[in-house]
Formats: sequence, structure tokens, C-alpha cells
Amino acid sequence: MSGLVLKLGPKERVLVNGAVIENGDRRSRLSILTPNANILRLRDAIRPDEVNTPVRRVCYIAQLILSGDAEPDEARLQLMRGVEQLSQALTDDDSRKLLSDATDAFRDDEFYRGLKRLRGLLPREGRLLASQPRLS
Repeated sequence: MSGLVLKLGPKERVLVNGAVIENGDRRSRLSILTPNANILRLRDAIRPDEVNTPVRRVCYIAQLILSGDAEPDEARLQLMRGVEQLSQALTDDDSRKLLSDATDAFRDDEFYRGLKRLRGLLPREGRLLASQPRLS
């Protein structure tokens, strides 16, 4: 059996096909058996005012698909363009691997998996942006 397995902490919330579900008082594990279900951990959600970097922008587009606020066929082109732009800036092997995995996931309509791969770039992007001199 394959599929998405979510491990949830106490009181953690997750969005599943538009419905917010809250876990109980104990840790739990959910197996999502339905292919292409739209799943978003709310603790991982990027708020609109937090979309202030290139990686966050592409993550947000994937998140909009998962929340049901964007049509997958229309948003996929934006995702692919965004990943292509990121691949021009993030040229190290680790970043390339994450971007390639995200591209494959988006192509296969596995938006949660693609978002998860892109989120792996956030710490690297944060370090790169922190090391850049600020313009006055």
C-alpha cells in the first residue's frame, strides 16, 4: 500500500479537500488512501503576507492548489515557470535535486509532494538572502 502518511501532533490541524480537521489530544498517524486528495498541514501554511521571497512565492502557488483556491491545470504553468526561475539561481546539487523532484511531482499532479520538496529550499534561501548586502 502506498500513499501519503501524515503524522500529526496533538491538536494539529490539516486541510483535507477543503475541510479543516483537528487531531485529538494524542499524536496520531493518518494514511491518505485517496489519490490526488488535496492535503495541507496548516502549521506549514504560508500566509499571503509571508510571500516575500522567490521560493515562498512558488510554494504559495502549490499551496493554493492544495487548498482548492487555484485550479491545478491553470496553476501548473506558474509552478513550472517558478521552478525554472529558481533553478537558474539555485545551482548547487542539493537544490537541483529538490527542484527536479518538485518538477516531477507537479507534472504527476502530486502537489503535496512538490510543495514538500520546495519547502526543503526555504532554509537555503534564507541563508542566501541573509548573506546579501541590503540596498539602501
